[in-house]
Amino acid sequence: MKRYFFRTLLLSCLWLLGHVPAFAQSADNLAAVRLALRNGSSRELSQYFAPTVEVGFDGDKQGYSATQAEFVMKNFFSKTAPASFEFIHTGASNEGVPYAIGRYTGKGGTYRVFIKLKSSKAPPLIDTLDFTKE
Repeated sequence: MKRYFFRTLLLSCLWLLGHVPAFAQSADNLAAVRLALRNGSSRELSQYFAPTVEVGFDGDKQGYSATQAEFVMKNFFSKTAPASFEFIHTGASNEGVPYAIGRYTGKGGTYRVFIKLKSSKAPPLIDTLDFTKE
């Protein structure tokens, strides 16, 4: 009985240790994404884009290459210069996909921002970036 318990405990610990770096990397990326959104820097933000990114504004979503998404965000920042950005919630889905919800306040109003990371490769990259005006 003891042998079974310790074997299970050891395997659980090893499993957790194998997944901690992925969560740490997504937290590091989210911190950098927060700073890029707060500064209104499309160039900094684009460093964390997956090769294809879904970008949406008020329900109108489109898929872009990382380069195109950078220009879309540059246009958004020029029209709606940031005053502040903060994360409200961060987490992961049941499948382990990291995401974050934030509030972007800019010249044109306040937006709720949903960010979903693609965690199939390390480090996790932005797969979806969705702005909804509050």
